[in-house]
Amino acid sequence: MHVLLLKEPRDGESGPDPYIQELASHGHKATLIPVLSFKFISLNTLSDRLFQPEKHGGLIFTSPRAVEAVKMCLEAEERREEWNRSVKDTWNTKSIYVVGKATAALVQNLGLNPLGEDTGTADVLSRLIIEREDTNIPPLFFPCGSIKREVLPTALREHGVPLETLTVYQTAEHPDLEKNLKNFFTEQGAPDSIAFFSPSGVKFCLEVVRRLSGEQLPQIKFAAIGPTTQDAMTAEGLCVSCTAEKPTAEHLAAAIAKALQ
Repeated sequence: MHVLLLKEPRDGESGPDPYIQELASHGHKATLIPVLSFKFISLNTLSDRLFQPEKHGGLIFTSPRAVEAVKMCLEAEERREEWNRSVKDTWNTKSIYVVGKATAALVQNLGLNPLGEDTGTADVLSRLIIEREDTNIPPLFFPCGSIKREVLPTALREHGVPLETLTVYQTAEHPDLEKNLKNFFTEQGAPDSIAFFSPSGVKFCLEVVRRLSGEQLPQIKFAAIGPTTQDAMTAEGLCVSCTAEKPTAEHLAAAIAKALQ
């Protein structure tokens, strides 16, 4: 069976994408088409905040892209040495919160010790933070994207946990998205399953997917990486065949394999 993955290639690692590998282990062929493009902003401000850990109660990362912005700051100003010598250790005396294994791995590469990699969603992470943090701490620092959901900031605000957010990247549609989708459908025909990985992916792809699938649309098994993406798909009137129990390659591949049986 042929599966179309509407997601970005994994960051900075060579070798096959884990989602393609996992689906292959179930006997399915997967193709990956990138949906989003990213532009980094406010890196000078981010750099200032990173080198003032004493002003913050901890860090929050909910996307690999935000960690990438941090890495860019350390490399751009050649401050990696100062970071390694003292700054990262100061941050490690505080809580470094993350959502998901991919983000956790990148945070570890910065020399930081992440908490919450099994939370899977911002909603679950916010509950962990509220359980662990007092209201009298300095603000937690949250570098994020331009289309972040308000779940986490709202939950922390309602429980009096101080938070400082900074938008460090803007998300837009990948410039070649429509062309790549057309090429795929022309060469391969409609896939047996299509997996969405974000609400913005649904927003940018769905109309083109519907148009290219035509009468075959009802036969396609649509998969979601998690509940937020599932909600976005359902809101657009899509019938969601399966949702990964956790946002990992293993869980998504297992869910798709079951749906395609």
